[in-house]
Amino acid sequence: MILQALAKYYERIPDVEDEGFQKQEIPFIVVLNRQGNFLSMVDTRSGDGKKKTARSFMVPKAVKRSSGIAANLLWDTPAYIFGKPKPDKKKDMENLFQRAKEQQKSFLDKIVEIFTDSPPDEGVAAVIHFLKQKNYDKLFSHPQWQEIEESGANVTFQLEGETELICQHKVVKDAIASTTTIVSDDQCVCLISGNKDSPARLHTAIKGVWGSQSSGANVVSFNLPAFNSFGKEQGYNAPVGRKIEFAYTTALNTLLVRGSRQRIQVGDASTVFWAEKRHGIEDWFADIFGEPAIKDSDQDNAAIKALFKSPETGAKPVLDNSIKFYVLGLSPNASRIAIRFWYAGTIAEVEENIRQHFTDIAIDRAPHQPEYLSLFRLLVSTAVQGKSDNIQPNLAGDFMKAILSWTPYPNTLLSSAIRRTKAEQEVTYQRASLIKAVLVRKARYKNEKEEIRMALDTSNTNTGYLLGRLFATLEKIQEEASPGINATIRDRFYSSASSTPVTVFSHLMKLKNHHIAKLENKGRAVNFEKLLGEIVDDVKDFPAHLSLDDQGRFAVGYYHQRQDFFKKRDNN
Repeated sequence: MILQALAKYYERIPDVEDEGFQKQEIPFIVVLNRQGNFLSMVDTRSGDGKKKTARSFMVPKAVKRSSGIAANLLWDTPAYIFGKPKPDKKKDMENLFQRAKEQQKSFLDKIVEIFTDSPPDEGVAAVIHFLKQKNYDKLFSHPQWQEIEESGANVTFQLEGETELICQHKVVKDAIASTTTIVSDDQCVCLISGNKDSPARLHTAIKGVWGSQSSGANVVSFNLPAFNSFGKEQGYNAPVGRKIEFAYTTALNTLLVRGSRQRIQVGDASTVFWAEKRHGIEDWFADIFGEPAIKDSDQDNAAIKALFKSPETGAKPVLDNSIKFYVLGLSPNASRIAIRFWYAGTIAEVEENIRQHFTDIAIDRAPHQPEYLSLFRLLVSTAVQGKSDNIQPNLAGDFMKAILSWTPYPNTLLSSAIRRTKAEQEVTYQRASLIKAVLVRKARYKNEKEEIRMALDTSNTNTGYLLGRLFATLEKIQEEASPGINATIRDRFYSSASSTPVTVFSHLMKLKNHHIAKLENKGRAVNFEKLLGEIVDDVKDFPAHLSLDDQGRFAVGYYHQRQDFFKKRDNN
């Protein structure tokens, strides 16, 4: 299903590369004259400092390398083209130079071998002459050469006065096409298309998955004998035709390319998405789930508003009904790529499920806080030090899958949010939003009548919720009794109050009497006593322990009561 959908998407990619080619970042281009002499160097990068980004070009498909020597056609690293290895203090430079000589020979031999019987081409002839003469003095004295050598950046060639690369000449395309159209004797039925084709022994590496090897990794691979069956080796164990292999890998690499509007990072999962047919959802899906730009931190975009207002106003939604929509989450696993999650549904279903997600996470907030929280902000609120690297493995994928399929949010989301709340002694907007959403959706799927509302609910008699309100009230009394206090009861007692109430609340209630007595405004003291009485009336006793769900209700109750205090203060 996944490879089929990717292969179909390949058919509608604009400016897609031909079979046997790929898009590759090429930072530097060596310009030669027609006699094969070096003229100049073109730097294709844009940006400043270390954030420079090289332009991508259509080049012959990269070879798969392990530990052996295998050259790319008419483009490669300085080691392969010029015999200049990337400096490495941890390795023996003499051995590196010796290997680079073999790599350089391999690069030239491949060009000569492929174009021996081809029609003459000025560009190919110029490259061969340049490489055979090895007159690199002008090249090595160029101001940018040191950067090229030290970075090991990819390099290719261009003829003076031309805009296309030499590796894009017609003779090169024809030579590659002749190798890809050869009909072999080992044809079989492709598992993806159902058509007869020569199976791909090795699949093209997928690049752009965060955390994977820079050379790329594979979705389909059989790299150890233990994975083989019936004497088959490599890709012959699960035959995928060469045409389909090229189509799905090209499509996936296109989706993952740097700057793609159809990819977002969800925790440790590089996530791509596409529709069965060209659709606007491909343009704004990242705006909903990705991290908004700093200039648009409120993330109050038209796409999200349209999702909510179309049912209310009767206006036509921004989405169609029946077009299929796919979301694929990928994460690195050594030399392979693991499928973190996969979603396939209609755009109408996606519309409804996204709307329901934002409804579930909606909770009372301060005016300056964003109305719509991004997936990234929600997830990092559960991570140590608020760093994305510390988001629990699988959590992001499970969360995304629950949103898209409208299923219960993972319970690990609840436990992670509660754990960070206790560790940092703070119920933030993001954590309260997450906790409320998990509890609301869980209750819905259990057909329970309980409902946690967006704002303070004085009719909610759940013990955990009431104790959270009580704790917030006791803290507020302390703050008003001792203005400017450095640490409140929250800093000392939140963790134990939310998990083992019986151990602390008796002490806190006694401490409250001392704080109430310090209040100068006696009317304020009376109001606090009245509020405490309303809350405590529904608390039968202080439990020895609160379940995980009730600890979540404690956090929401605390958050709701605190927000209510802030609102009343602002109104006054």
